[in-house]
Amino acid sequence: MFKNKTFLAIIPARGGSKRLPRKNILNLCGKPLISWSIEAGLKSKYIDKVVVSSDDTEILNISNELKVQVIKRPDELASDTSTSFDAVKHAIDNLESYEYILLLQPTSPLRNENHIDKAIEFLEEKNADAVVSVCEMNHNLLWSNTLDDSLSMEGFISDNLLSNRSKDLKKRYRLNGAIYLCKTDKLLKEKSFFLKKNIFAYVMNSNNSIDIDTKEDFELASLYLSQKP
Repeated sequence: MFKNKTFLAIIPARGGSKRLPRKNILNLCGKPLISWSIEAGLKSKYIDKVVVSSDDTEILNISNELKVQVIKRPDELASDTSTSFDAVKHAIDNLESYEYILLLQPTSPLRNENHIDKAIEFLEEKNADAVVSVCEMNHNLLWSNTLDDSLSMEGFISDNLLSNRSKDLKKRYRLNGAIYLCKTDKLLKEKSFFLKKNIFAYVMNSNNSIDIDTKEDFELASLYLSQKP
């Protein structure tokens, strides 16, 4: 609880994963990947409850061992076409009510309790309905474009851009997948954490923004975590 407002953290974790099989329970620096997000939620000063939603027995067992509530997700909500909102809505429907929902994806192991607490404090500071985490892009998208089959680069970069120095370009940011925080009634009404109004970005650094989708992501996260004191 923070300023008399209640917060529910939901960690949706499917058993299936095509690019990195069973990634949510792979051993990352001594513990299953999902454990990093569970522990971050439990260590937060403001989160009232942490819940794991999964279709997978092994994930549910690991979560039980860490003393968090689990929700068995129906198979129809755990397919490749199912959305995070589907899992969140199912959890909300099966729990007591909380004023705010925090979605913690298990694939962001470097997002910790400090990030969670600062995001909640930022939500209060801005009097926001939603806060979503981002990080600065390493390469400005203005230097990118599509290519047709000929691979011609005519017009690839605009003339205006070519006349500017890279350091003069405005910073650009991307979603990093670490924190999705939203007022529950607004979330259910718009069926998305990306509200049309009164939503703000919580900026994280790139080192804490690794979102594990591939073996290379996993190895990079392992490297960063192994270097932490």
